[in-house]
This record gives sequence, structure tokens and C-alpha cells, in this order.
Amino acid sequence: MPATRILKRLRSVDWDPLHWARTALVVLGRALRRVWGRDVMLYTGGVSFFVMLAIFPALAILIGVYSLLSDPAEAAREGRALSQLIPPGARTLFQHELMRLVRSPQHLAISAQSGFALIVAVYASHRGFKALLAGLSFIHDEEEPHGFVGFNLLALIVLVATFAALSVITSIFFTLRILGSAFDLRPLRGVSWLFSEWTWTSAGLTFGLAFIYRFAMSRRPVVWRASLIGGAAAAALCLFASWAIAFYVEEIAHLGATYGSLAAVIVFLIWLSWNVNAIFFGGALATEVELAIDAHAPRRLIPDFRGAKPMAWRSRN
Repeated sequence: MPATRILKRLRSVDWDPLHWARTALVVLGRALRRVWGRDVMLYTGGVSFFVMLAIFPALAILIGVYSLLSDPAEAAREGRALSQLIPPGARTLFQHELMRLVRSPQHLAISAQSGFALIVAVYASHRGFKALLAGLSFIHDEEEPHGFVGFNLLALIVLVATFAALSVITSIFFTLRILGSAFDLRPLRGVSWLFSEWTWTSAGLTFGLAFIYRFAMSRRPVVWRASLIGGAAAAALCLFASWAIAFYVEEIAHLGATYGSLAAVIVFLIWLSWNVNAIFFGGALATEVELAIDAHAPRRLIPDFRGAKPMAWRSRN
């Protein structure tokens, strides 16, 4: 009976809170050592650089597409809403670039610019995802890395899947906002968290990173529990980084006095590097959680059909 199996499994669990607290601290400490005790900063710099290189051509592509299909001002409104996730010091840089593209009088020129920007954005995005996956494989101690063709293909698949998921989530987010405000739908009215970009960002980051940790960090899929825990931790750290960098540049370090007109770029790079470090920490945590699950999994005996002695097998589920 399924109920009997569930009861047996619950009874076999160690419910001692001190045991779980010790296990959590050990796993957390090992995950931190994976991130800080290695040359992960080299991968962090590579990912941050290529994201910085790709994000502004991506804006040109966005405006170019909207100029052909709809009103470019609508793209600017959506971009300004999503820019609330960026710290104020760097938000102006993002919004000024949006307005510069929207106010351009020649939509044909914007479309031509978008064609060139597409090449730059695809190249930079692909290189950025390659650096991200290489860093995650390095953190995971992958023993069987992909070959040249397989690794480039994997990075391309993750890139396309990420942009597709981002488009779907963004469309759902703005559709709910439009339905709630324009038609005053009662199920949506008063549910403020449903219209918050923070809610959709946290959910999207959690599940998106969980999929990357499970399928792209290693040749052998990482268990779902470890992937989801790593994704949730990375998403929480990314959102915390957005708040922390805003507090840092506004209340503690006034970078404008040091960097002058470059302060917005510096803030943006700091924000990017903190988020990339959060993603790498999520991968390290997923790795350590998987190792902890393997270590505490019940060992079962599998008969060797070639006539040898039974061997122990560690469950990964």
C-alpha cells in the first residue's frame, strides 16, 4: 500500500532538529568552499563581461521588433517596469538607452541596427552561457566534460531555452497586469503580489536555474531536490543582491565621487558580478546537497548477473 510505504519512510527519517541543523551548516560550509576556494572569480568575470556586451544590443533588437510589429513605446514601458530589478545607480543607464532607441525617428534605421545588434547579442550571449556552464561544471567537479561540439551545442540550447522562457514569463506577467487594470477582473484585483515583477522574477529564476543545474551542470542529471534547493537559494541571493547593491551605492559608497560619469557602468558591473556569484553558489549548493542525499540514501544490494558478488548501490532519487 502506498500509505504504508509513506508511513515507513516517515518513521525512518531522523527528526532531530540538531541533526538537520548540523547537516545544513556542513552542506552550506562546503558549498561556500566550492565557490570561494577556487578560481571561480575568473568565470564570474567572463560571464559578467559577455552579459554586459549582450544586454544593450538585446535592447536594440527589442525596439526593432516592436517597431515592426507594434508601438516601440510599449517596449519602453515594459523595459522600464523590468528595470525596477536593477539598482538605481545603474537603472538610469538602462532607461536612457531605452529612450534613445525609442525616440529615434527612423524605424528603418532601428531595424537595420537591430540586424547588426542581433549578431553581437547572439555571439556575446553564447559566449556568456559557455562561461556560465564551464564555471558550473568546474564547481561541480564534472569528471566527464562535454567535447567541443557538444559543449557549444549545449550552450546554444540553454541560451535559446532561456530566452524562450523569458519571453513566455514576460508575456504572462504583462497580460495579467493588463487584464487586472483594464478590465478590473475581480480574481486579479487586490492580489498585489501577482502583479509584482519580484514575484515573477523569483519564480522564473528558481525554476530556470533548477533546470540548468539538473541538466546542464553535469552529464548525469542532478537530482531534482538538490536542483530546486540550489535554484531557490540562487534566486533569493540574486534578489538580495539587487537590494544590497542599491543600499550600498546609495547609503555607504557614493561611487559618483570616485568614478564620475562611469559610476552607472561600475554599479551595473558590480550588480552583474554579484548575481553571477549567486548563480555559482546555487550550483555549489546543489552539488553538496546531492552529495548529502547520496551519503544518507539507503544502500541496496543489486545482484550481479555475471556471477560476481552483489554490489552496493547508492540511490540518487
